[in-house]
Amino acid sequence: MTARAPLIGGIIAAGEGSRLRRDGFAMPKPLVPIIGVPLIESAVGNFQLADIAPVVIIVNERERDCVDRVRARFPDLATEFIVRTTASSLESFCAVMGAGAPGRMLISTVDAWCRPADFSAFARTAAMRPPDAVVLAVTPLVADEKPLWVEVESSGRVTALGGETGRCVTAGLYLLPERVRAMTPPQGLGRLRDFLIWMHRSGYPMYAEVIDRVVDVDRAEDVALAEALAHQGTTPFTGGVE
Repeated sequence: MTARAPLIGGIIAAGEGSRLRRDGFAMPKPLVPIIGVPLIESAVGNFQLADIAPVVIIVNERERDCVDRVRARFPDLATEFIVRTTASSLESFCAVMGAGAPGRMLISTVDAWCRPADFSAFARTAAMRPPDAVVLAVTPLVADEKPLWVEVESSGRVTALGGETGRCVTAGLYLLPERVRAMTPPQGLGRLRDFLIWMHRSGYPMYAEVIDRVVDVDRAEDVALAEALAHQGTTPFTGGVE
């Protein structure tokens, strides 16, 4: 079997975190702690543990302190920073996927909290999918006000994206082939979810890998949920859909 080329990484950390601020968190969203560890350190640490590098990270212009913090915390990890205030999640996503070295890229949103072992298992399993496929992490844990629902067949192929209900929801981790990284999304797509739905409807091969517990940290109750899960010990990685 021919060895697959190693992945490179990306982190989207340019969101404003307005709901967390309303809930009393005064710091920038990437610095919101889960059991004492800021979200951005958890995300970068996941890539380091999974041996994925370099990592391209986008932060907004009010979060410049995150650059020095990450470089000090992870001095041996190759990182590339984009400091830019973007208008949407899709703009941030495109900025990250278009940067860095060629090859397949695994992108994480900074607020997709999961245990490091689950992240590493997802990276390994997703990398085994066809090299031209988009691979989504999905979770049955619905802790989002407006989840993006996913239906998946037994082979792991995504059969529906963006419906009213489903078995799982997207979990903020995306493995992208090089041809998708080179794309310019069509005009009129305002959000990352719109781009994902467009790709699926356009016939791009898309697979899903299940992580039992991923928390989209947008509100105070999400912080509490992530901390409760962190104290429960290792959460199981399903690795596909039964």
